[in-house]
Parts: sequence; structure tokens; C-alpha cells
Amino acid sequence: MPENIVSSQEAPANSRSRVMLASLVGTTIEFYDFYVYATAAVLVFPHLFFPPGNETIALLASFAIFGAAMIARPLGAVFFGHLGDKVGRKKTLIYALFTMGVATFLIGLLPTYHAIGWWAPLLLVIMRLAQGFAIGGEWSGAALVATENAPAGKRALFGTFPQLGAPLGFIIANGLFLIVAAALPSDDPSRPSEAFLDWGWRIPFLFSAVMVIIGLWIRLNLVESKTFSKTVSAGKVVKLPLGEVMRKNWRELILGTFYMLATYVLFYLMTTFSLSYGRAPIEPAAGQLSGLGYSYNNFVLMLIVGVVFFGIFTLLSGLVADRLGRRKTLILVTLGIIGFSLLWVPLLNMGFVGVMAWLILGFSLMGMTFGPMGALLPELFPTNVRYTGSGISYNVSSILGAAVAPFIAVWLWSVGDGSPFLVGVYLASMAFITLIALVVGKETKNVDINH
Repeated sequence: MPENIVSSQEAPANSRSRVMLASLVGTTIEFYDFYVYATAAVLVFPHLFFPPGNETIALLASFAIFGAAMIARPLGAVFFGHLGDKVGRKKTLIYALFTMGVATFLIGLLPTYHAIGWWAPLLLVIMRLAQGFAIGGEWSGAALVATENAPAGKRALFGTFPQLGAPLGFIIANGLFLIVAAALPSDDPSRPSEAFLDWGWRIPFLFSAVMVIIGLWIRLNLVESKTFSKTVSAGKVVKLPLGEVMRKNWRELILGTFYMLATYVLFYLMTTFSLSYGRAPIEPAAGQLSGLGYSYNNFVLMLIVGVVFFGIFTLLSGLVADRLGRRKTLILVTLGIIGFSLLWVPLLNMGFVGVMAWLILGFSLMGMTFGPMGALLPELFPTNVRYTGSGISYNVSSILGAAVAPFIAVWLWSVGDGSPFLVGVYLASMAFITLIALVVGKETKNVDINH
């Protein structure tokens, strides 16, 4: 029997508040760290970590490193999934959170291209890979803590708490960047101030150490779930979870991967690409693409308003998915994403009101599609391979969606001569693939998660 795992008769139960807090705090910190990088990938790294010259090429290079983390995420899902299905959810979540925190803190200490040349982007890639490796193990563990401890009939609602880490992490990360940018103002709305580029951008990365310490303290007080303890007591822990899930649950792995595709593409278009498009000048200079022409501070405030709706609709999605079922809810939401993607140009041509409507609608749909995934993906797999299976599906989808979405979006933006129309078509295409997977799949609302 794995160390520190007790039988289901001896295992104390986690309180509902402890479950909610442990699943929420960890993912909030993980997504904070991820968003800090995403913001810097648009705002800072093109200026500091690549040779000066064409701004579009520097932005694409920055997004390429951003996407590199997605390549590491499935590896992290396999590694941490193996630990989570062998030694338990609690220890594994602590290891993942610590890894993420160290990588993010070290990014805040990196020298720039002007100081060490090509070593700077190389070190940035290494730290980014470490971030991706860590988050590959974080999400599935947090989702399992929430769903395996959820009351009957409320798994989707409890599964939204780790999902809430995404909007909360975004607000904290961008809010801190906004405070630093306001304290170190720039005269050029398309470029941060010299003080911000010299040292100000490092503050959000270094601040992650404080958040990680808090998160580790909360998770150390977590008790292993009874669902996993029963699996241990029954002798059902498998020697190689990866081989087991590939052999017996390959269909669920494929479906889970495509369930998440539209979510990931929408997620990174609304958070990362939108920041580039919103800040791009209306009348661009050579090497630039045209956009909405907002200053960084103003557009981030607009994004934060949209992300508030992301959080609200993430919670609401859990209630809806518990009532209607995961599959029916996500089919309706995915159809909504397809419709939304075809409204990009009309909305974005309507000035401030249209841009805000675009942000609010996009982030509301994001909450409705992201929220039910916290329950749906774990419900696809049996307990003894659940950490591995849900983690692989979630993170392989990150390669197909998130890893390439910002890069493809900038390329389509360039092909469209500054118009986002083709970016919207790209979103619609990915959502259509998700819709097919949902139609082929089955409802999991009434699955016995203790199996």
C-alpha cells in the first residue's frame, strides 16, 4: 500500500470548504503564473529577448516560445498522472505547484538578449517548458480533488472551482501588470516605458513566490480523497497507468482531447491574441499590423471586465451541466461559439461598445464551455487511471489548440491585412470539430465516479 494512504474506513473526509479552497487556490496560482508569461509574451519579450528589427517577427517568436509550454504539458500529464494514480492526488499536486512556482520566479531573474545574446531566449524556452510540464500535472489533480469529493448530483458545480482559477489568475496577473505599468507610465501607447522594460516587468514573476507559499500551505492540509483510498484498499492501483489507459480507454482519450479543442482555441484567442490586436495601431508603421489602437492600460481594463463574465459563467455552467447534463450543455455552447466566431468583424467595427460586446460575449462563452470540463474529463475514466487519462486529454488538446492558436491567429491576421475575419473562421472550424466529438460521445452525468 502506498505510504500515507489509509483505508476508506480510516480516512477523514475533506470538508466542502477545504475541497473548494484547495482546488481553487492551486489552479489560480498556476494560471496566474501562466498568464504572467502570456502578458509578457505580448508586452515585454518581443522587445527584450529577441534581436531588434521587425516587430511582427519578434511577436511571432515570442508566441512560439509561449506555445512551447504546450508541448511539455502532455509530458507533465504523464509524469504527474503516474504519480497521482500511484501515490495519491495530494502529494502530486504539491510537487506540480512547487515546480511551477520555481520556474516562474526564475523567469523574473533572466538576463535579456542585450546582455547575453541568444542565451536569453534559450533560457526562456527552458523555463517555459518547465511551466508547461508543471501545469500538465496541476489541472487534472485539482479537478479530481473537486469531483472525487463532491456531493451527489453536484459534481459539475464542484468541478467549476478549479476552472475558476483561470479567470482569477488572469485578473490577478493582469491587474498586477496594470499597476506596475501605471506606476511606470509610457508616452508611447504601443510600447512600455523604459523603466518597465528595465525592471518593472520582473515584479509579477517574482511575486509568484508569495502565492506559491500560500498555495503549498493550503494543500499540505488536504486529506487524500476517499475515492482514491478505496482504490488502494481494493488493490486496484495499476503498475503503469499510462499503459492501462492507452489500452482500455483510448476512445475516451481521443474524445476528451477533442472535447477541449474549441475551449482552448477560444481561451487563447480571447486572452493572448486579443491583447495584441487591441493594442496594435489603427494606422500601422512598417513591420506592424493594424488593430484597434487602444493603450495597454485601457485594453487590459476592458479585458478584466470581460474576464469577470468568464468567472460568473464558469460557475453558472456547473449548475446548468448538473441539471441538463454535460453533453447537451456543451453542444449548445459550442454552437454558440460557432455563431460568435462569425460576428467578429461586425462587432469589432462598432467602436468601443462593439469591442466590449465582443469581449463580454466571448468570455461568457468561455466560462460556459470551460466550466463543465472539470467534471466531464474525470468522468470519462476509472479511478485508477483517472489522473493520467484526464490529464492527457486536457493537455494533448493544448497542443492542438492553445500551442498554435496565438501563432496561427497572428499569421491569419497578417494574411487578412489587419482584419480578424480569418481568425474568426479559424475559431469556427475548431469549434465544429469539437461539436462532432460531442455528438459522437456519451453523457457522463450519471457515471459512478467511485468505480
